[in-house]
Amino acid sequence: MSESIGSSGPGMKLHTKILLGLALGAAAGVLTNLTVGPEHPAIAAINDYVAYPVGQIFLRMLFMVVMPLVFASIALGVAGLGDIRKVGRVGGKAVGYFMVTTVMAATLGLIVVNTIRPWERVSPETREELMARFSKDASGRVEAAATSEFGVQTLVNIVPRNPIQAAANTDMLGVIFFGLVFGAALTLIAPERAKPMVDVLEALNDVVVQIIHFAMILAPFGVFALIFGVASRFGFDLLVAIAAFVITVLLALLLHVGVTLSFIIRFLIGLSPLTFLSRIKAALITAFSTSSSSATLPTALDVVESQLGVPRRIAGFVLPIGSTMCMNGTAIFEGITVIFVAEIFNVDLSLSQMVIVMIMSVITAIGAAGVPGGSIPLLVGIMTMFGVPGEGIAIVLGVDRILDMSRTTVNVCGDISAATWVAKSEGAWVPADVPEAG
Repeated sequence: MSESIGSSGPGMKLHTKILLGLALGAAAGVLTNLTVGPEHPAIAAINDYVAYPVGQIFLRMLFMVVMPLVFASIALGVAGLGDIRKVGRVGGKAVGYFMVTTVMAATLGLIVVNTIRPWERVSPETREELMARFSKDASGRVEAAATSEFGVQTLVNIVPRNPIQAAANTDMLGVIFFGLVFGAALTLIAPERAKPMVDVLEALNDVVVQIIHFAMILAPFGVFALIFGVASRFGFDLLVAIAAFVITVLLALLLHVGVTLSFIIRFLIGLSPLTFLSRIKAALITAFSTSSSSATLPTALDVVESQLGVPRRIAGFVLPIGSTMCMNGTAIFEGITVIFVAEIFNVDLSLSQMVIVMIMSVITAIGAAGVPGGSIPLLVGIMTMFGVPGEGIAIVLGVDRILDMSRTTVNVCGDISAATWVAKSEGAWVPADVPEAG
């Protein structure tokens, strides 16, 4: 996962402030709901003239950067691979592994969330009231959501006639396709000709990241305002569903490591999963504590070489790419979040729409990699494709810290398994060289 904004410096950490904003907003909202009631003139005035504008300003700052962030991050990610014709066998294997495991992760997330169905902790009446309350915010997108079925026309519409118009219409698939093609084209022209454009994209990416920093400074107040507005109207009912959502994400992450990756480690890599995890625990602890795949990279390189015996030439190539492309945990989180928030706001997604959610989760998980705070506006972008009101992001931001730490740990575990598998497939490493866990 990307680095956490506000993770360094004196004073209270930003993620702590956001969590505090959630807790105080939820507590104040529930207390108001139980004592005064949402229809009291004073409470209605606070919601309409204080909570609503503060929350909307925060949300609009996130919406503002979605399209440039998607384009810049996707194009740079593809361009960073180098000449596509010369990436070679090792690069092809690594990228293929990243894509396959990320698709498996996103699919698992959709299965888990549809099995547990955490949104059912919210009464039908509350969900109807939520949709009615935020219908103005969603009305412009519900029609598009209803037609976002997965079929031939969807595949045709992925290719935009006008990329500028696609960005203006918040057409995520169109912008992503243009970013992919743009990045691929950069790898196929002379490096001296491509460099100025890459510099522009990097500058654009840096500017967008700085704007996200500005938005996240407002996050504690925005989260407080948004969650107060929801909780004051709907009380304790919604908070139970949020807790169920957190449990669902953590369970899906655990299953991915315990089942999907463990199967790969046992049968494709040839190691005991317990041995593998015990050997890389230093990297996993670093990932959990920093919430950053990039910050974990030095530790991961050392662990893969010293504890697993993977050659430096393999690890040094695969792991840096993995820190920006292997986003198993992030894909799980994004897929579950979109479906959960959609159902909370009474936006029912069909099976074909859930397939689109999975695809978007895979692509945007890769696009968000290495961008501090970048997953939040990208997640908002996916939500808006399905008519989900932007206020739903407050739920995610409030509980995101523990989920961020957990999904980053899964991301890093996937990175290391990729390096190990590629080394074995190249004949540069054998499982027998790794002592069993004691």
